[in-house]
Amino acid sequence: MTGSTVNSKVALSWSGGKDSCMTLDRLVRAGYEVVCLLTTVPQEIGRTFGHGEKLELIRAQAEALSLPLEFIACTFETYTDDYISALQGFKDQYGLEAIAFGDLFLEEHKEWGTGVAEAVGVEALYPLWMKPDGTRDALKTFVDSGFKAVVIRVSDRALSEEWLGREVDQAFYDDIVRERQVCPMGEGGEYHTFVYDGPLFKHPVSFEKGEILQLETTKRLELALYP
Repeated sequence: MTGSTVNSKVALSWSGGKDSCMTLDRLVRAGYEVVCLLTTVPQEIGRTFGHGEKLELIRAQAEALSLPLEFIACTFETYTDDYISALQGFKDQYGLEAIAFGDLFLEEHKEWGTGVAEAVGVEALYPLWMKPDGTRDALKTFVDSGFKAVVIRVSDRALSEEWLGREVDQAFYDDIVRERQVCPMGEGGEYHTFVYDGPLFKHPVSFEKGEILQLETTKRLELALYP
Protein backbone atom coordinates (compact mmCIF):
# COMPACT_ATOMS: atom_id res chain seq x y z
CA MET A 1 0.00 0.00 0.00
CA THR A 2 1.31 3.37 -0.93
CA GLY A 3 0.03 6.91 -0.95
CA SER A 4 -2.22 7.42 2.08
CA THR A 5 -0.41 7.96 5.34
CA VAL A 6 -0.79 5.75 8.38
CA ASN A 7 -3.84 6.73 10.45
CA SER A 8 -5.66 7.81 7.29
CA LYS A 9 -9.42 7.35 7.52
CA VAL A 10 -10.37 4.51 5.20
CA ALA A 11 -13.66 2.96 4.11
CA LEU A 12 -13.52 -0.72 3.20
CA SER A 13 -15.56 -2.32 0.44
CA TRP A 14 -17.05 -5.27 2.33
CA SER A 15 -18.53 -8.43 0.80
CA GLY A 16 -18.39 -10.49 3.99
CA GLY A 17 -15.90 -12.96 2.54
CA LYS A 18 -12.29 -13.87 3.20
CA ASP A 19 -10.76 -11.31 0.81
CA SER A 20 -12.56 -8.44 2.55
CA CYS A 21 -11.49 -9.82 5.91
CA MET A 22 -7.85 -10.18 4.84
CA THR A 23 -7.95 -6.59 3.56
CA LEU A 24 -9.32 -5.35 6.88
CA ASP A 25 -6.65 -7.25 8.79
CA ARG A 26 -3.88 -5.83 6.63
CA LEU A 27 -5.20 -2.28 6.95
CA VAL A 28 -5.41 -2.54 10.72
CA ARG A 29 -1.91 -4.02 10.96
CA ALA A 30 -0.55 -1.19 8.79
CA GLY A 31 -2.05 1.42 11.11
CA TYR A 32 -4.92 2.69 8.98
CA GLU A 33 -8.14 3.81 10.68
CA VAL A 34 -10.97 1.83 9.11
CA VAL A 35 -13.98 4.01 9.85
CA CYS A 36 -16.73 2.07 8.05
CA LEU A 37 -17.59 -0.93 5.92
CA LEU A 38 -19.40 -0.36 2.61
CA THR A 39 -21.68 -3.01 1.08
CA THR A 40 -23.70 -2.55 -2.09
CA VAL A 41 -27.28 -3.79 -2.28
CA PRO A 42 -28.89 -3.80 -5.74
CA GLN A 43 -32.64 -3.37 -5.50
CA GLU A 44 -33.10 -6.13 -8.08
CA ILE A 45 -31.98 -8.79 -5.58
CA GLY A 46 -32.32 -7.13 -2.18
CA ARG A 47 -29.13 -8.85 -1.09
CA THR A 48 -25.45 -8.01 -1.27
CA PHE A 49 -24.02 -7.46 -4.73
CA GLY A 50 -20.85 -9.45 -4.15
CA HIS A 51 -22.13 -12.73 -2.77
CA GLY A 52 -25.91 -12.47 -2.65
CA GLU A 53 -25.84 -12.66 1.13
CA LYS A 54 -28.65 -11.65 3.48
CA LEU A 55 -28.26 -8.18 4.96
CA GLU A 56 -28.73 -9.36 8.53
CA LEU A 57 -25.66 -11.57 8.23
CA ILE A 58 -23.52 -8.64 7.06
CA ARG A 59 -24.90 -6.55 9.92
CA ALA A 60 -23.93 -9.30 12.35
CA GLN A 61 -20.37 -9.31 11.01
CA ALA A 62 -20.07 -5.54 11.40
CA GLU A 63 -21.42 -5.72 14.94
CA ALA A 64 -18.94 -8.47 15.84
CA LEU A 65 -16.14 -6.37 14.35
CA SER A 66 -17.36 -3.21 16.13
CA LEU A 67 -17.34 -1.24 12.87
CA PRO A 68 -20.00 1.01 11.35
CA LEU A 69 -21.70 -0.53 8.32
CA GLU A 70 -23.17 1.44 5.43
CA PHE A 71 -25.32 -0.19 2.77
CA ILE A 72 -25.20 1.45 -0.67
CA ALA A 73 -28.58 1.19 -2.39
CA CYS A 74 -28.20 0.84 -6.13
CA THR A 75 -29.48 -0.78 -9.29
CA PHE A 76 -27.54 -2.82 -11.80
CA GLU A 77 -28.16 -0.16 -14.45
CA THR A 78 -26.97 2.79 -12.34
CA TYR A 79 -24.50 0.91 -10.14
CA THR A 80 -21.45 3.13 -10.67
CA ASP A 81 -23.33 6.43 -10.42
CA ASP A 82 -25.08 5.24 -7.25
CA TYR A 83 -21.77 4.17 -5.75
CA ILE A 84 -20.07 7.48 -6.49
CA SER A 85 -22.98 9.45 -5.05
CA ALA A 86 -23.02 7.39 -1.85
CA LEU A 87 -19.24 7.48 -1.49
CA GLN A 88 -19.27 11.26 -1.71
CA GLY A 89 -21.73 11.37 1.16
CA PHE A 90 -19.60 9.01 3.25
CA LYS A 91 -16.49 11.06 2.50
CA ASP A 92 -18.21 14.06 4.03
CA GLN A 93 -19.67 12.06 6.92
CA TYR A 94 -16.52 10.18 7.94
CA GLY A 95 -13.79 12.45 6.62
CA LEU A 96 -12.61 9.70 4.29
CA GLU A 97 -9.18 9.93 2.72
CA ALA A 98 -9.23 6.55 1.00
CA ILE A 99 -11.33 3.53 0.12
CA ALA A 100 -9.87 0.02 0.15
CA PHE A 101 -10.84 -2.93 -2.02
CA GLY A 102 -10.06 -6.63 -1.65
CA ASP A 103 -9.30 -7.33 -5.30
CA LEU A 104 -6.29 -9.50 -6.04
CA PHE A 105 -5.26 -9.21 -9.68
CA LEU A 106 -8.18 -8.45 -12.00
CA GLU A 107 -7.21 -5.20 -13.73
CA GLU A 108 -10.79 -4.31 -14.73
CA HIS A 109 -11.85 -4.39 -11.08
CA LYS A 110 -8.93 -2.19 -10.08
CA GLU A 111 -9.72 0.27 -12.85
CA TRP A 112 -13.34 0.53 -11.69
CA GLY A 113 -12.42 1.07 -8.04
CA THR A 114 -9.76 3.60 -8.89
CA GLY A 115 -12.25 5.43 -11.11
CA VAL A 116 -14.93 5.81 -8.45
CA ALA A 117 -12.33 6.89 -5.88
CA GLU A 118 -10.96 9.55 -8.23
CA ALA A 119 -14.49 10.80 -8.91
CA VAL A 120 -14.90 11.49 -5.21
CA GLY A 121 -11.36 12.72 -4.54
CA VAL A 122 -10.12 9.89 -2.32
CA GLU A 123 -7.39 7.33 -2.86
CA ALA A 124 -8.06 3.74 -3.88
CA LEU A 125 -6.11 1.16 -1.87
CA TYR A 126 -5.55 -2.47 -2.87
CA PRO A 127 -3.73 -4.06 0.07
CA LEU A 128 -3.93 -7.61 -1.34
CA TRP A 129 -2.84 -6.81 -4.90
CA MET A 130 -0.63 -9.60 -6.25
CA LYS A 131 0.34 -11.60 -9.29
CA PRO A 132 -1.95 -14.52 -10.13
CA ASP A 133 0.68 -17.03 -9.04
CA GLY A 134 0.58 -15.57 -5.53
CA THR A 135 -2.94 -16.74 -4.75
CA ARG A 136 -1.88 -20.12 -3.40
CA ASP A 137 0.29 -18.49 -0.75
CA ALA A 138 -2.46 -15.96 -0.04
CA LEU A 139 -4.96 -18.71 0.72
CA LYS A 140 -2.44 -20.40 3.04
CA THR A 141 -2.01 -17.08 4.83
CA PHE A 142 -5.76 -16.91 5.41
CA VAL A 143 -5.95 -20.52 6.59
CA ASP A 144 -3.16 -19.86 9.11
CA SER A 145 -4.52 -16.48 10.23
CA GLY A 146 -7.06 -17.66 12.78
CA PHE A 147 -10.02 -16.33 10.83
CA LYS A 148 -12.82 -18.78 10.16
CA ALA A 149 -14.90 -18.90 6.99
CA VAL A 150 -17.36 -21.19 5.28
CA VAL A 151 -18.00 -21.63 1.53
CA ILE A 152 -21.42 -20.20 0.65
CA ARG A 153 -21.43 -20.09 -3.16
CA VAL A 154 -19.83 -22.02 -6.01
CA SER A 155 -19.77 -21.53 -9.75
CA ASP A 156 -21.31 -24.40 -11.71
CA ARG A 157 -18.47 -24.23 -14.21
CA ALA A 158 -15.80 -24.68 -11.54
CA LEU A 159 -16.87 -26.59 -8.44
CA SER A 160 -19.52 -29.10 -7.41
CA GLU A 161 -22.18 -28.73 -4.74
CA GLU A 162 -20.08 -30.75 -2.28
CA TRP A 163 -17.84 -27.73 -1.72
CA LEU A 164 -20.70 -25.73 -0.20
CA GLY A 165 -20.56 -25.47 3.56
CA ARG A 166 -16.91 -26.45 3.79
CA GLU A 167 -14.66 -24.67 6.25
CA VAL A 168 -11.78 -22.77 4.68
CA ASP A 169 -9.16 -24.73 6.59
CA GLN A 170 -6.06 -26.79 5.85
CA ALA A 171 -8.10 -29.61 4.35
CA PHE A 172 -9.86 -27.12 2.07
CA TYR A 173 -6.50 -25.69 1.04
CA ASP A 174 -5.10 -29.13 0.27
CA ASP A 175 -8.11 -29.94 -1.92
CA ILE A 176 -8.55 -26.62 -3.74
CA VAL A 177 -4.94 -26.40 -4.89
CA ARG A 178 -5.43 -29.71 -6.69
CA GLU A 179 -8.19 -28.15 -8.79
CA ARG A 180 -5.97 -26.96 -11.63
CA GLN A 181 -8.65 -24.87 -13.37
CA VAL A 182 -9.62 -23.04 -10.17
CA CYS A 183 -7.89 -20.00 -8.66
CA PRO A 184 -7.05 -21.04 -5.07
CA MET A 185 -8.51 -17.75 -3.82
CA GLY A 186 -11.56 -17.95 -6.09
CA GLU A 187 -10.71 -14.64 -7.77
CA GLY A 188 -12.56 -15.71 -10.90
CA GLY A 189 -15.78 -16.26 -8.96
CA GLU A 190 -15.17 -19.99 -8.56
CA TYR A 191 -16.34 -19.79 -4.93
CA HIS A 192 -17.33 -17.26 -2.29
CA THR A 193 -17.12 -17.36 1.49
CA PHE A 194 -18.62 -15.96 4.67
CA VAL A 195 -16.23 -15.11 7.53
CA TYR A 196 -17.71 -15.63 10.97
CA ASP A 197 -14.87 -15.46 13.51
CA GLY A 198 -11.24 -14.55 13.97
CA PRO A 199 -8.74 -12.21 15.60
CA LEU A 200 -10.64 -8.98 14.85
CA PHE A 201 -14.03 -10.36 15.90
CA LYS A 202 -15.28 -9.53 19.40
CA HIS A 203 -17.36 -12.71 19.23
CA PRO A 204 -18.30 -15.29 16.57
CA VAL A 205 -21.27 -14.78 14.27
CA SER A 206 -23.47 -17.76 15.06
CA PHE A 207 -25.37 -19.17 12.12
CA GLU A 208 -27.00 -22.32 10.84
CA LYS A 209 -26.78 -23.81 7.37
CA GLY A 210 -29.95 -24.07 5.34
CA GLU A 211 -30.99 -25.16 1.89
CA ILE A 212 -28.92 -25.08 -1.27
CA LEU A 213 -30.37 -22.97 -4.07
CA GLN A 214 -29.62 -23.43 -7.77
CA LEU A 215 -29.24 -20.01 -9.38
CA GLU A 216 -28.54 -19.16 -13.01
CA THR A 217 -24.88 -20.16 -13.07
CA THR A 218 -24.10 -20.79 -9.40
CA LYS A 219 -25.29 -22.68 -6.35
CA ARG A 220 -25.71 -20.86 -3.04
CA LEU A 221 -25.88 -22.20 0.49
CA GLU A 222 -28.41 -20.26 2.50
CA LEU A 223 -27.28 -19.19 5.96
CA ALA A 224 -29.44 -17.93 8.79
CA LEU A 225 -28.44 -16.26 12.02
CA TYR A 226 -28.66 -18.70 14.88
CA PRO A 227 -31.65 -17.76 17.05
